[in-house]
Amino acid sequence: MRTIAILGATGSIGTQALDIVRRHPDRFCADCLTAGRSAEKLFELVREFRPKVAALAVEPEVIPEDVRFCQWFFGPDSTVQALLAAKSMDALCAIVGIAGLDAVWHALDVCQRVLLANKEALVTGGELVMRKAAEKGIPMLPVDSEHSAIFQCLQARQGNPVRRLLLTCSGGALRDWSKRDIYNATVRDVLAHPTWNMGGKITVDCATRVNKGLEIIEAHHLFGMPAEKIEVVIHPQSVVHSMVEFEDGAVLAQLGRPDMRGPIGYAMGFPERVPYGATPLDFAALGHLDFAAPDNDRFPALPMAVEALKAGGSAPVILNGANEAAVGAFLRGQIPFGRIPEILRDALDALPPSPIRSIADVYEADGKARAFADAKLGIRNEE
Repeated sequence: MRTIAILGATGSIGTQALDIVRRHPDRFCADCLTAGRSAEKLFELVREFRPKVAALAVEPEVIPEDVRFCQWFFGPDSTVQALLAAKSMDALCAIVGIAGLDAVWHALDVCQRVLLANKEALVTGGELVMRKAAEKGIPMLPVDSEHSAIFQCLQARQGNPVRRLLLTCSGGALRDWSKRDIYNATVRDVLAHPTWNMGGKITVDCATRVNKGLEIIEAHHLFGMPAEKIEVVIHPQSVVHSMVEFEDGAVLAQLGRPDMRGPIGYAMGFPERVPYGATPLDFAALGHLDFAAPDNDRFPALPMAVEALKAGGSAPVILNGANEAAVGAFLRGQIPFGRIPEILRDALDALPPSPIRSIADVYEADGKARAFADAKLGIRNEE
């Protein structure tokens, strides 16, 4: 029986992780559940899973009597407080954006393993986080489908050198759109992802291809691979989740239906595989699998992320901070979709990289990027 803290329990990753807990009550105990604003959803989960600790970033007016049996924390630092109080064996870090960095950082102090579904923690604090994990001997188990696929393929490495990592990319909701139509895509257009069911922010990132750029940075830190050895290939069916090519030309790929419970369960049960009711792949029905090179003219954000990785220092933090500000503005209907990559370009050009020596440096760079983006977008005083 492994105890697990699910940070971001009401989100897409969190609810799918809890489905695995529900299916395997003899193997997993969700003893810590946290959320941001979704109080009613969290109350429902607390009633079902009965954790010993729970947390909400925004304190509700009333805590129902039937959920007061556990220890509650509220406020901006409630997730970290809950994590430190629960001392779960594993922490599934599924808080979206740089907001999840603190949770990952503190999970390394109290947990035996970190199950990483928050790529921004490595995009912004990658060298610091990976150094701390190495010093403490804490495994960082990837939950992103692409990084889980690479991790699974690397289990067969046996010390052999890797030539390159191949991250597959569905292409997002606007994959086949013209450049002009992409610029003016609506929120509804963008959120209609063809293969994955995810939260709003990451779905927008998929449409801009920022998400794939962030995944390149994440892969760099997780697997110690330089940018020039990490490539992206468009794969609309989302059946091949990623691949590893070795020096002899052999390519290992991990395939499966597009269901996040696969990589979540692999991280939760590692090194064992955890069944979750997946429908077997029918290769005859699939008929074919398509692959293509990314179109960086229509989707310019992807090469910007590679540029930020190569620049180093605070450049990835600047990219991420500007992106979070721009995506938020787009989801609120304040800017057209096409402004997102424009603001990333402006931020990278205007804010020179600086050294990242501490977590404080990360937040300082993030604050500058957000302030710059808000000023550029004319929404400085808006939430």
